[in-house]
Parts: sequence; C-alpha cells; structure tokens
Amino acid sequence: METEQKVQINASAPLFDAKAYYNNTEIKVKLKDYRGKWVILFFYPADFTFICPTELGDLADHYAEIKQLDTEVLSISTDTIFVHKAWHDHSETIKKIKFPMVADPTGNISRAYNTYIPEEGLSLRGTFIIDPEGILRCYEINANNIGRNTPELIRKLHAAQFVYKHDTEVCPVNWQPGSKTLKPNLELVGKL
Repeated sequence: METEQKVQINASAPLFDAKAYYNNTEIKVKLKDYRGKWVILFFYPADFTFICPTELGDLADHYAEIKQLDTEVLSISTDTIFVHKAWHDHSETIKKIKFPMVADPTGNISRAYNTYIPEEGLSLRGTFIIDPEGILRCYEINANNIGRNTPELIRKLHAAQFVYKHDTEVCPVNWQPGSKTLKPNLELVGKL
C-alpha cells in the first residue's frame, strides 16, 4: 500500500540504477551519472499499448530539440528490456526513439516516484524535470487515459532552466522563451 509521498519539488530526486534498452543494446542507467545535465523522466504504463506510442513518438520527434537544451530523456515503464526491444522492432513509431527506454519490472522506480499502481503492476503517466544538481524542479502525473503534450513539456523545461539561471525572476502564465518575466517585490503586490 502506497501511503507516503516520495518525491518533492526542490528536493533531491530519488536515485536509481536500472537496465535500459538503448541503441539496439542493453545498458545500465544510473540517474546519478546524469548530474551536470537536465533530465526528463517520462513514465508510461506499458509497451504495445495505445496512448503510449503516440506520446513516445512525439517525444522522439522533439528529442533533438530537447538534447539542444542539455537535457536527456529517460522513458520508464514496468516492462523488461526484452519487451522494449520487441516493441522497438515491431513499431515504426517506436523505432524513432533515440533515448534510453528504462526497464522497471519490479516497479521500484515507479514506487519511488509515486507513479506505481500496485493492483495493475503499471505506472501512471508521470513526467519529472530534474536539474543538473539532481533536484526535482517540476512534475506532473496524469491518469493513464490522458496523454501529455510534448511542446508544453518543453515550455516547462525552458521555464525551469530560465529560473535556475535567474533566481530573482519568475515565469508567469503561458511564459515562452524571450517573453517578459516578473521580479517579485512589494511594488507588484495587487498590481497584476
């Protein structure tokens, strides 16, 4: 039974070591090895499903843009690397993926990020943005029947990176790179 929140904004992201399917091979992924880079953890329920390939395909289509932002993507499901490989080999959409597909068959990573559904052995759709120091800056968890929006994820990544570099400024609603930010102070109170 899941009773405690294990992830918290502005706290260290839970570390993990796991196998991943990447570039037609098995690799070992250690979250701590990504220190110094931004990381997007992209949890999804299962391979060979319906919404998942639409999300992962769209993420793959935007991967070059995300990489230019000094960010790595790690997709994570409770499938094994063998299932990841089979899906990759049989789906034109999944063949586009160039980022590691992490295997979490025990559900331990999903539990650590509070996305695990014990009665199903699957993960919810969870998206986590981790800064170069390993601190969780943003997360979103959706029901499994609601797909995510990659351009919005990239917008949030831009905003997280902006405020990381400019700690006296904040990004208001619908902020886009190059848009005006705010500098919180008493003079702004009641004027927005």
